[in-house]
Amino acid sequence: MSPAATKLYFENLNPGKDVDALFKEGARIGVYGSSFDPITNVHLWTANTVRHRKKLDFVIFLPSSHKRVDKKLQTSDQHREEMVRLAIKNKQTFLLDTYELHVLPGKQYTYYTMEYFKKTFPKAELFFIMGADLLVDIAEGKWRMDEQLIANNQFIVMARNGIDILKTISSSALLRNYDDGRFQFLDKGLAMEISSTYIREELARNGDPEFLLPDECYSYIKEHDLYRKISR
Repeated sequence: MSPAATKLYFENLNPGKDVDALFKEGARIGVYGSSFDPITNVHLWTANTVRHRKKLDFVIFLPSSHKRVDKKLQTSDQHREEMVRLAIKNKQTFLLDTYELHVLPGKQYTYYTMEYFKKTFPKAELFFIMGADLLVDIAEGKWRMDEQLIANNQFIVMARNGIDILKTISSSALLRNYDDGRFQFLDKGLAMEISSTYIREELARNGDPEFLLPDECYSYIKEHDLYRKISR
């Protein structure tokens, strides 16, 4: 897409937000990919903590594709997209991108996603935001195109309870060879690991996790009667 078309694309996805700064020289942008099934207050708190501590200009929320074999999604792409949009609509520095929802099968891997963002924002400094559990998955060889991804990108890695990040890196030849500053670590300082899985299970059992969800997202789930059943 041309720069003008790209700007219009982001404006349409994020109505009422000023996206001009995305295209400025040296803009610092974090890419936060997840199933967001559903998006939770912990997702928002995490993104805001990362943005503040790592001095990012924007965090882009990227719902993952239903085409990914490692994700068993409970709701449609359309529902997850709308829940993210509702959850972040009042935060100017949080933006939605639906790139992964529309890519062709075989192109949904994170390496291709980051290549897309580098082409979209050639003047920006980009960071892929991930939990330490995903770093473990990379160390165990579970990610496609892992070396290309690691060699060509920067990462913000959030600490997780029970995971020794330095040990994870030292035990992996791939991660050791690229331990040159491309991994920035962040301890959130508070253990908030309430997961989307927990919330789905609560909803399926007639629980009420209202205060774990953004208000608009909770209302949307109730309106559309989502997560009443869990597919295994």
